[in-house]
Amino acid sequence: MIKRILVFCSIALLFASCLKSTDTKCTFTESSAVAPAAEITALQNWLMSNGHTGAVQHPSGFFYEIVNAGTGTNAPGVCSEIYITYHGKLTNGTVFDKSETGISFALGQLIVGWQKGIPLIKKGGSINLFIPPSLAYGAVPQRDQAGAILIPANSNVLFDVQLLDFQ
Repeated sequence: MIKRILVFCSIALLFASCLKSTDTKCTFTESSAVAPAAEITALQNWLMSNGHTGAVQHPSGFFYEIVNAGTGTNAPGVCSEIYITYHGKLTNGTVFDKSETGISFALGQLIVGWQKGIPLIKKGGSINLFIPPSLAYGAVPQRDQAGAILIPANSNVLFDVQLLDFQ
């Protein structure tokens, strides 16, 4: 009888150790980053000279234009998994990245400008983000797999984002 109990307990322990943890606690935190005044002014000057007179300044220093607010009562947060399409470009118009078929990201893993900008819309919404370097990629040039520079250091970056869904 004791052998059966030991075998049963061993099997139960082995089975329990194989189960995947369901702990989905978010480890991301809201960023308190704010762009320096010089970056904000330079980006604001670019916006004015390129016809984006309706862009709104976020308290952190990026600018945005809500194209479509989306629907629903909830917006994604830093712990959300977002499903989006987007185009990323430099101020000279060069497209450095895009996803036209939809892609998922954990919002908390993305640049600060996205972490603060995407929650301004709801599911189905779209937004144009104009992000200064300190809220984007900063002083580090971003390279492709071959080593070519895609985004020069200290670049303002522009994103057109559509929020297809989030969880």
